[in-house]
Amino acid sequence: MESMNDMFKKINAREKLVGWYHTGPQLRSSDLEINNLFKKYIPNPVLVIIDVQSKAVGLPTSAYFAVDEIKDDGTKSSLTFVHLPSSIEAEEAEEIGVEHLLRDTRDITAGTLATRVTEQVQSLRALEQRLDEIAVYLRKVVDGQLPINHTILGELQGVFNLLPNIFKTSNENDPLGLENGDERSFNINSNDQLMTVYLSSIVRSVIALHDLLDSLAASKAAEQEQDKLDLKQESTDSEKRATTAAVDEDPFMPN
Repeated sequence: MESMNDMFKKINAREKLVGWYHTGPQLRSSDLEINNLFKKYIPNPVLVIIDVQSKAVGLPTSAYFAVDEIKDDGTKSSLTFVHLPSSIEAEEAEEIGVEHLLRDTRDITAGTLATRVTEQVQSLRALEQRLDEIAVYLRKVVDGQLPINHTILGELQGVFNLLPNIFKTSNENDPLGLENGDERSFNINSNDQLMTVYLSSIVRSVIALHDLLDSLAASKAAEQEQDKLDLKQESTDSEKRATTAAVDEDPFMPN
């Protein structure tokens, strides 16, 4: 550890050591001993467990830090790990590099259709997990277990505003509004979105055509200006040649 710490300071002087990791997938009995060893060089080291064969939706990492467990009588008993919320982020250059490296990384035994279906299933599972988390949060807010966070509620309101209007409307033939209510609402919402895409395509096409016409007009004006300059240069060259020929034919000019 002493040699590794000295080597790290020499090679990565600008980086700050915050903790250590192992491949898990769960905490081990020796983690506290390793964590105490790291405390000689880091005030409060962070342990990150990486599940290299994760099948769950979400990040395959879990972060922990050690705290003193307090007994009921107020005395310290031992260290224990507490979960630490974490996220994985990267700079734009790093994201581009990782995307470039993973572009051709795929399962060669699975076809394109199977890969697309698997990705869609994983996306739906992730969406279901996020919706469940939102439902649990809202339920705790309603029950008074959590305080109201207006920022979170504002984001949720923005999500709900994007949903189609699925409220049932009644009529004489269908008083409960059970006939094609959701289908009509979703069709209206889809048509609105497609109309936006259609208008955007028209505007983009008109702007591109306008730029093309401006480019052609500028090119034509440049060609006409170049032709005028060429004609002027030819006229000047002709006058010079005519003057030179007249001088050569004058017999009274001294040699």
